[in-house]
Amino acid sequence: MDKKSSRIRRSRKTRAKIRELGVDRLTIFRTSRHTYAQVISGETGKVVATASTLNKEVSKDLKYTGNTGAAIAVGKEIAEKAKASGIESVAFDRSGYKYHGRVKALADSAREAGLKF
Repeated sequence: MDKKSSRIRRSRKTRAKIRELGVDRLTIFRTSRHTYAQVISGETGKVVATASTLNKEVSKDLKYTGNTGAAIAVGKEIAEKAKASGIESVAFDRSGYKYHGRVKALADSAREAGLKF
């Protein structure tokens, strides 16, 4: 197995459990240059809120969009948008990535901004 297929295999287990619980989930995706986050409804499966380093309001103060500083900005933005749409609590779907570095920074900043998971 290569690295990508291993990550996708790990993410399937988490997503199956979250789907079984039927709660809203905060899912992330990262590349070497950007970080993306979405809040997906547990009932309908529709995207409720999105934030990424491609958004101008997130990346305007950033020097580089592929580091932990950018992930912190994305975490704050996704928490604000989720709370604005009425979501207070989510399950964290790290998409098979290790809970380390940018993934951890995004999760911690979303928690500090008031999102519970």
